[in-house]
Amino acid sequence: MIQKFTNIIAQSLGEEIILQSDQQSITVPTERIAEVCTLLHTHEECYFDMLSCLTGLDNGVEKGTMEVVYNLYSIPYENSLMLKIVFPRNQENEALPQVPTVSHIWKTADWHEREAFDLLGITFTNHPDLRRILLPEDWVGYPLRKDYEAQEYYHGIQVKY
Repeated sequence: MIQKFTNIIAQSLGEEIILQSDQQSITVPTERIAEVCTLLHTHEECYFDMLSCLTGLDNGVEKGTMEVVYNLYSIPYENSLMLKIVFPRNQENEALPQVPTVSHIWKTADWHEREAFDLLGITFTNHPDLRRILLPEDWVGYPLRKDYEAQEYYHGIQVKY
């Protein structure tokens, strides 16, 4: 089934857009993720009308990459698809990595993207309300990064226990 979706993407947007495809997922360029998601949402043979989950991953300083995984589902066709993007991880004193938002395609992406921003520091460009969702606005750092070092105290309260 994944081959069908790979073919639709390649035929509609060009072969070069498929960076990798295997039995479980399709990897596409970061800068074209919104374009691919729009196609998969609107194409009559796909109609992925639901973003089940959006997950950010930190592959660590050694690999120097991060990922966002999009789990899509088509309710009428009962199909699932995993899309991935892989992008460079920022170094200390560099701007946070930027990924185009898909919140204009699926409203469920709104809070998923905010969570990935809050915990991993992935910025979703053109997001309508990108701010922390779980941690206080003045929290320092991104706790799900592999190199995160927790603060000892936050406003006089011991954090580590």
